Amino acid sequence: MDVDVALLEGRDAGRRQAWGEAHALLGAADAVRPLDTADVELLAEAADMLGYGDEAIVLLRRAFSAYAEEGAVGAALRCAYWLCKGLAWGGEFAQSGAWLGRARRLAESDPGCQECAYLLMLEAELHFRAGEHAPMIDVARRLDKAVGAGADADLVAGTAMTLGLALVSNGDTAAGLAQLDEAMVAVAERTMSARMTGMIYCVVIGTCQELQELSRAQEWSEALAEWCAAQPDFSGAYRGLCRVHRAALLQLGGDWPDAVHEARLACAQLTAGYGEAVAGCAYYQLAELHRLRGAYPEAEQAYRDTLRYGWDTQPGLALLRLAQGRRPTALAALRRALAETGEPMRRARLLAAAVEVLLAGGEAGVAEAAEDGGGDLAEAARAADELTLIADAQGAAALRATAGQARGAVRLAGGDAKAALPALREAGRWWRELEVPYEAARVGVLVGLACRALGDEDCAVLEFDTARQTFERLGAGPDARRAARLTGGGRSVLSPRELEVVRLLARGRTNHAIATELVLSEKTVARHLSNIFVKLDVGSRTAVAAYAYEHGLLGPDGSA
Repeated sequence: MDVDVALLEGRDAGRRQAWGEAHALLGAADAVRPLDTADVELLAEAADMLGYGDEAIVLLRRAFSAYAEEGAVGAALRCAYWLCKGLAWGGEFAQSGAWLGRARRLAESDPGCQECAYLLMLEAELHFRAGEHAPMIDVARRLDKAVGAGADADLVAGTAMTLGLALVSNGDTAAGLAQLDEAMVAVAERTMSARMTGMIYCVVIGTCQELQELSRAQEWSEALAEWCAAQPDFSGAYRGLCRVHRAALLQLGGDWPDAVHEARLACAQLTAGYGEAVAGCAYYQLAELHRLRGAYPEAEQAYRDTLRYGWDTQPGLALLRLAQGRRPTALAALRRALAETGEPMRRARLLAAAVEVLLAGGEAGVAEAAEDGGGDLAEAARAADELTLIADAQGAAALRATAGQARGAVRLAGGDAKAALPALREAGRWWRELEVPYEAARVGVLVGLACRALGDEDCAVLEFDTARQTFERLGAGPDARRAARLTGGGRSVLSPRELEVVRLLARGRTNHAIATELVLSEKTVARHLSNIFVKLDVGSRTAVAAYAYEHGLLGPDGSA
């Protein structure tokens, strides 16, 4: 082969971001004659973009050492940045730290070098990973001052990304999002490396999702899809994480089959030896999709894989336990998780799930929610109140919808259907505007229950049937079956006296208390309960209470 021709063509392929071609040409040339250091760095980027993480790390070590020997400190520090990132992606945190130390020693030989800023980016990331938000913002501000107008495009965009993430982590959401938008504007100019472009897309979209800034996340996700389509060879670790974000947005938008496909690809890609540090988030996304579709054994395994790769399984696992009828287990897990975190957005996700479990919207636990004198209902109200405070502070539409949904559910469970409706109507409007059909349908079920409790059976059935159709279209089997039961539940199989017994039981009354309130003997109450069990085909007081909740029997006027 003509090495010089291969080098020229390989460099041109790199400029065109044809990574497969660049990798083949430069790799073949290197086998004949050792590459110049700049070509080694380009070959490392090609390997990285193709998902050959181990090879990229070997090449970056080689480029760092060669640049250092040549006295090209800035270029060596740039290689050190990507080397440390690559090692961390592979879970090699000790080696990443060792190379950062080596890079810092090299930087001491040229402290005025612009590329020293790369080490500040790594330092900020270390603080972020450790949850040290105040030190992170200090480093990010030093970074912002250090990077001047003449810096390369990667540094400028990386600085905006780092500062934005630091501001968001320290509670200044508006300023942080503005900085992240600035990073994305730089990405749109297409002047930076592919590696930096992929990283910024992942960080910005992931942060927007974390903040429930769904419209912003969707906008940047569409831009990411276009960028990925323009370079089909891109299959590195950032592509895997991009797939996770895409799967989450597809789920929210109602395209569940494609969401499952993307999540499975992300799991495979991130567990191929490069990207294992974030593989758990891919399995969590897959587990959530399985849970919503009612594929509980598959969800169980995916949550186990989530934990195996070091990712938190909550609140999804708790909601799976609720669906499996294990409400005490679900509640204990959520209480434990809430006790461990003070981070607002993390608490918001846990609080929303806690409200659902405390109110026992599934097939268990409504009786327990009242047997302690309304303790669970009071705890759910406190959770909804805290969720509302977080939503008001953050301002994201999706978070406001979640908080309104929780407030409405609490009021409905407390027997105040009239007060529940305004919050539920507003939440439904938010979800529809955000084009999140699953949550809009879940709110529709609650609206239907409120209408039924207020005696408007016609409106209730319409809400249930509309929700059922949405659930069936999405493939949300458990929700579809529940909505179908509610749709056919307009005329109770219970007698008026049996309905009174059910309502009192659902509020936690004992047989003695029910007998006293209805002026009956305890023997008569026991007979009514026996008949109720037979008519409803249930075997416990808990299941009877669940029936009362689901069929809107807890309204203030006591109507069926």
